[in-house]
Amino acid sequence: MAGPTTARRGAKKSPSGPPPSPPSGGRRFRLPRLRLRRPRRRSVIIIAVAAVLLGGFGAWALYGSDWLRLEEVHATGTEVLTPEEVVAAASAPMNAPLASVDTEAVRRRLLARLPRLKSVDVTRSWPHTLGLEVTERTPELLLQTNGKFVEVDGEGVRFATVSRAPKGVPLLEMTVSDSPSLHRFGTGRLLRAAVTVARDLPAVVRKDMRTVRMRSYDSITLELAGDRTVMWGSREQGAEKAKVLAGLMKAARDARHFDISVPSAPAVSGS
Repeated sequence: MAGPTTARRGAKKSPSGPPPSPPSGGRRFRLPRLRLRRPRRRSVIIIAVAAVLLGGFGAWALYGSDWLRLEEVHATGTEVLTPEEVVAAASAPMNAPLASVDTEAVRRRLLARLPRLKSVDVTRSWPHTLGLEVTERTPELLLQTNGKFVEVDGEGVRFATVSRAPKGVPLLEMTVSDSPSLHRFGTGRLLRAAVTVARDLPAVVRKDMRTVRMRSYDSITLELAGDRTVMWGSREQGAEKAKVLAGLMKAARDARHFDISVPSAPAVSGS
């Protein structure tokens, strides 16, 4: 018979005291806390303010300061005109901010005031200069009127009147007032036809040309040095006619009259 001591030994003792510790070697894990970065508002504000200040300073430097104002105007490319004439006609706003100068307005003003100019290129040269690069028209023929000479360029544009004929430029005589060509083609187109003929001539002939006579669109005659004449006809087939004429003048050096109005059937006469 078990005694009290045996009964106590078999009974389970109720837990008392602190809870048991975790198994040997066990670890507790904690999730890291996520920290959200706030926008760097201060840096953004500083950059924005700096950009505004820089832009304001740049605008002031261009338009409000004395650093970048127009002080000089230079013209290049002149032949008959002088650089001073071009600069004066440009009427550039001196001492104005260089950035504010309307270069297109300057270009239009020059072309309107100086018809001799064919093209104008206006450029800013920082910090104080405006450049005017011009190209003048070249006379191909001259129209004589009232004792003076009107220069006609390769486009048929009458661009200047001079008191003395430029050396080496042929005279154009137009007697088309009674010709149907005047009403059909107009003066401008007839001028361009005459200029085209002059430009189509071979160099060896052009240097001897004195006068271009136009009676109609289809009747153009050239008068050369040494009392020689060339019946050219219309301006059509100009390159072929020029080639034929050069060959005829080389083959018949003593000839005085050449008819190449029909280049496939040329004629030569006189000696």
